[in-house]
Amino acid sequence: MSTPRLRPSITVAAIVEHDGRYLLVEEHTPEGLRLNNPAGHLELGESPLQAVCRETLEETACRFEPEALVGVYLSRFVRPASGEDVTYLRMAYSGHVGAPEPGRALDDGIVRTLWLTVDEIRAERARHRSPLLMRCIDDHQAGRRFPLDLIHADATLFVPEVKPAVAADR
Repeated sequence: MSTPRLRPSITVAAIVEHDGRYLLVEEHTPEGLRLNNPAGHLELGESPLQAVCRETLEETACRFEPEALVGVYLSRFVRPASGEDVTYLRMAYSGHVGAPEPGRALDDGIVRTLWLTVDEIRAERARHRSPLLMRCIDDHQAGRRFPLDLIHADATLFVPEVKPAVAADR
């Protein structure tokens, strides 16, 4: 009997600090209103760097400029209401953002953006969407930085799907 393969949901997160405050989003989730780093899922045909820039723009209306990889994390979450069991593989990037783009709406479910101190974030631990929110900030504060090219996105990611040739009737 073989062991089932782990098929994690791949996510990215932006860790943005300015003057001792970190950029977070407040969002609606099935568990209620939660706080998170600007984050989201890697989509087909994009690299992790493209995904973190897209997700940050969608959730904060700000363009993100990645500077370093903070870390790669695995976590598991079981939704209390449905029992859905999901394992996440998160790549967290540090960088900076520009001013919000005028007139740009925030992604569905995002209520607002916040700039909070580490102490304020810790005080809201019960509202964290994921334990990785604080772990990523702790790692950022500890100075963890890896080169952006540590995670390589091969060109095959960007090639359209090739469909197998159909055998002609004989």
